[in-house]
Amino acid sequence: MKILLIEDEPELRNSIVQYLDYAGNLIEAVSDFNKASDKIHDFDYDCILVDINIPNGNGLELIKQIKHIKSKAGIIVISARNSLDDKIAGLDLGADDYLAKPFHLSELNARIKALIRRKNFDGDKAIIINEIVIYPDEKKVLVKEQAVDLTVTEFRLLLYLVSNKNRVVSKNSISQHLLDDNDFEQIDNHNFVYSHLKNLRKKLMEKGAEDHVQTVYGIGYRFKANE
Repeated sequence: MKILLIEDEPELRNSIVQYLDYAGNLIEAVSDFNKASDKIHDFDYDCILVDINIPNGNGLELIKQIKHIKSKAGIIVISARNSLDDKIAGLDLGADDYLAKPFHLSELNARIKALIRRKNFDGDKAIIINEIVIYPDEKKVLVKEQAVDLTVTEFRLLLYLVSNKNRVVSKNSISQHLLDDNDFEQIDNHNFVYSHLKNLRKKLMEKGAEDHVQTVYGIGYRFKANE
C-alpha cells in the first residue's frame, strides 16, 4: 500500500514511518499543511493519515481537499483531540476512521488494513480472482494452492492491478504507485514497470496461472478478471 502520513510530532512521525515501512508499505511523511496539500494534489495514495492540528493549517481542511479532487484514498484521522466534535467533523467531511492519540502502532496498522479491505475488496481477508488467491494482510499469494514467492514490489504491483481489475491502468500510474515520491523523476521510466511486470507474470504462470495481464498498447495494462 502507498500511504501518506501528515504528522508534525517528529518522534511519533518517525515511529509510524518505521513501523509501516517494516510492514511492507510504501510510506511518505510530511509535517505541515502546505507540504501535505502539495502531496495530495500531485500523487495518488491508498491511505492518508491526517493529524487535525498541524502547522500552517488544519487537517480538516486537508480532508476537504482530498474529497474535492475525488481521491480514492482512504482517510484515517489521527489526533490528540479526543473530543466528540472533532471526531464528528472529520467523519462528516468524509474521513473513514478516527484514532485518538496515544495509540498502539499495531492498532493503526490493523485499522489501515481493515480500511483497505473495505474500500477495495468488500472487507474480505482473502481476495480470490481467477485461480489466484491473495492474502493482503499476510503478503501471501497462492496459485492453485501453491505459494508464489514475490518481492515486495511485485506483490504491491499485483495488488494494484487486482484493485483495478478489468480497468486500464497507465504505466505512469503504476510507476507512481510503486515508487517513492522522492523518485518522481523516474515515473516516466517505463522500463521499471515492464521489468517488474515481466517478473510477476513469469512467477504466476510458473505456478499454473493464466496470463491475465493484457497490454493496452500506448497506454498501459489491464488485469482481466473472469466474471
